Amino acid sequence: MRTRAAALIVAAGLTAACQAPAAPAEDAFVIGLSSEFENLSPVLGFAADGGALMFDGLMRRKPDLTLEPSLADAAPVTAPDGRTVTFTLRQGVTFHDGRALGAEDVVATYRSVLDPKTNSPISGDFAAVESVAAKDPRTVEFRLKYPYAPFVQRTTLGIVPGGVTDPAKPVGTGPYSFVSWTPGDKITLKSNDAYFGGAPSIKRVVLAFAEDDNVRATRLAAGEFDATVLPPKAARRFENQQGTTVHQVDSADYRGVMFPFKNPVTADVSVRKAFGLAVDRQAMVDTILAGAGKPAFGPISPDIAWYDPAATGSPKPDQAAAAALLDGAGWKQGDDGVRAKDGVRAAFTLMYPAGDSLRKELALAAASDAKKIGLEVTPEGLDWDAIEPRMAKDALIMGYGSPYDPDYVNYELYHSAYAGKGFFNPGHYDNPEVDAALEKGRASGDEAERKQAYSRFQQLVHDDQPWVHLVFLKHVYVIRGQVEGVRPGVDAHEHATGGLFRDLHTWKRAA
Repeated sequence: MRTRAAALIVAAGLTAACQAPAAPAEDAFVIGLSSEFENLSPVLGFAADGGALMFDGLMRRKPDLTLEPSLADAAPVTAPDGRTVTFTLRQGVTFHDGRALGAEDVVATYRSVLDPKTNSPISGDFAAVESVAAKDPRTVEFRLKYPYAPFVQRTTLGIVPGGVTDPAKPVGTGPYSFVSWTPGDKITLKSNDAYFGGAPSIKRVVLAFAEDDNVRATRLAAGEFDATVLPPKAARRFENQQGTTVHQVDSADYRGVMFPFKNPVTADVSVRKAFGLAVDRQAMVDTILAGAGKPAFGPISPDIAWYDPAATGSPKPDQAAAAALLDGAGWKQGDDGVRAKDGVRAAFTLMYPAGDSLRKELALAAASDAKKIGLEVTPEGLDWDAIEPRMAKDALIMGYGSPYDPDYVNYELYHSAYAGKGFFNPGHYDNPEVDAALEKGRASGDEAERKQAYSRFQQLVHDDQPWVHLVFLKHVYVIRGQVEGVRPGVDAHEHATGGLFRDLHTWKRAA
């Protein structure tokens, strides 16, 4: 998928541009991003998992993913029944416009997310919240409908004054404040020298948008960008190059093929399973990722404690088994090498975003492997506006993934209640047993019970193959010049203003 901010926006897609931005101020630190944000409102999903440079949540994540207080003065107090969570706010925090932060701002922000009139795409993340109230100017109390184990992790949500953000001039409490946004070009930020965590050393930041991987690499080499994110092969030219540093960062970010259930070919589980057996994931890691990743067989990374190895497929492709599976399901090979069943050819389109070279290569490799077992897969590069209306009927190389609690992303991506809601469950997958496992994992307060529920979820998804997961990525960042304070951690799917850049306010240019 795209960045988390846009991934959570049901009705809207990302826009991206490759035009050169106007020259930034000399002291600006310019980051080349592959995608433009749809909005800058935490209430509407912008950087809801933390890492936004303009906003702070009650809690924030350290590079090792553990939580620490941010706008909160200390870790929250959770009642013994798990249904009341109380936060005390840090004193002396002000918004960028000078207003003092108070408990009512926190309450209003969460109420805005939960208000049906807001139509927030992240409201489902807070379905466990029964009420939120200010007990006094510094104390916020959340009442939950049931003990929801990941709740405190959700409190990385950025807080905005009165629960409202002006789209023309968003206001937060973060280390950087908004200056301007030129659509299709760039966003400019300036340091918040009154930031409670200390004034940033880098005083001006420009987020420049360039969808095409090669364009970003060229502009970095030309000195237009100070940092960017690149596919591993595109980043190779900067390795061991004086004046640049390449960081390969572990992530739970995966790429895979999302199958639509309204397509008569991909609706057949035997086709999906055969496709999964045919693709050579290790070859994709070795060649397309240049070793910067690992094979993926499901939506939960093997580096995460919730991963269940019993739900993992064979580590090696087995095209003979794939062919036998298709034969047994009635898909017979024709004279042209393409299978057919009941007059329907085993052919489908595999879309990918045209500017994403990595997804293009994955699509081409998967199509080549599928051809060996009699499936005709036609890769097609499109912009996101063209992709979105076709997702219910055409397969798509997608990306998602979270290193946090398994309730993250998986609930919206696989639960039938989200079928067809934008980039959540776009293939209209519907399995009542999967729904039940996700609901049990979300509602239970018992860790062993949750572990069992998510193991069941992984097994069911592996059996149904609504996706064929291909690879987990390492995110590759390239930084030009000497910068101190860079702290790689573990990335989620989003790495635009999160990921390595989440601590930009602590970085310093070397003398």
